[in-house]
Amino acid sequence: MKVSIERGTLLKAVGNAQSVVERRANTQILGNVLIVAESDTVSFRATNLDVDLIDRVAAKVEQPGSTTVRAQTLNEIVRKLPDGALVRLTDDEVNSRIAIEAGRSQFHLMTLPTEDFPIMASSDFTANFAIPAKELRRLFGKTRTAVSTEETRYYLNGVYMHVAEVDGAKVLRCVATDGHRLARIDADLPEGAEEMPGIIVPRKAIAELGKLLEGDSDDIAVSVSETKIRFATPEVTLTSKVIDGTFPDYVRVIPIGNERRMEVDAVELTKAVDRVATVTREISRAVKMTIDTDNLVLSVNDPEIGTAQEELAVAYGDDSLEIGFNARYLLEIASQVERENAVFHFNTSSDPAIICESDDPSALYVVMPMRA
Repeated sequence: MKVSIERGTLLKAVGNAQSVVERRANTQILGNVLIVAESDTVSFRATNLDVDLIDRVAAKVEQPGSTTVRAQTLNEIVRKLPDGALVRLTDDEVNSRIAIEAGRSQFHLMTLPTEDFPIMASSDFTANFAIPAKELRRLFGKTRTAVSTEETRYYLNGVYMHVAEVDGAKVLRCVATDGHRLARIDADLPEGAEEMPGIIVPRKAIAELGKLLEGDSDDIAVSVSETKIRFATPEVTLTSKVIDGTFPDYVRVIPIGNERRMEVDAVELTKAVDRVATVTREISRAVKMTIDTDNLVLSVNDPEIGTAQEELAVAYGDDSLEIGFNARYLLEIASQVERENAVFHFNTSSDPAIICESDDPSALYVVMPMRA
């Protein structure tokens, strides 16, 4: 194998691949990236046995071939090469080495046989559809912060993606919860997704997908089966196993008696919460909301540091209310609001609150209160 690739193009592909690789892989081959050169394209493939990524880039292929090399080391080498450099990769099968050359820089890395590289088994996908990258970013971007990291409740370690019904119309819905907060985001149901099985997409796959969708304005081809999900563009294919578990009945978590309504500028709320939360040892400390007619007071009291208070003008016409929330949860939810205002629906100081984006029902968050 002998190929030449522009350094920026190579860095992006190798960077995407090495982020999938587990830093402490059980076997050496799982720390490697599979490089395959053919025609005028070079593909870089990485896997951790649960997530499989293929990134294809244009290149000058003088001699087709394939090899595997340690992903992290290759990424570090390419990252440190000068911008705009033309990088040449030459595989030496006899000595199990690959040469990396750019200008006066030259490196030789050990390789492993391509036949040792594990390939994820194919799946019979039962649903295939296309969705704009912007919509996919919205669905997963707004739900991923609510994904649990508690391994004992593994079925919460991902986003539940399924077909739901709203006012007689079917929608594509993503839901995530960690037991303290919940995010539920809806989008128009793409053609071909009607028979999609409900699946739990792991947080690792969502994190990798988020990197791949940055700046992408095209449609993403999505394929779903009971055990796998695949996201594909002409350049990149990301395949992931889904979590083998049952997502809880999230509908029961969403309160239905929250009649007290407060509307507030989402940007101003984010800034104010961030300011008062400065007077805490931990961002997870509670921020108290004291709400009265058209007025919101945010306050924090840390006995070891001090106190903070800030007032905001809001639209509120119900009985006075005092309620506390985790500062980090408020910041993450408020920063997700795309519309000008965030709307809070309260019941009592001990009941969960609902947060929406103005009057848009397609984005809904539930957050549990805490003592402030």
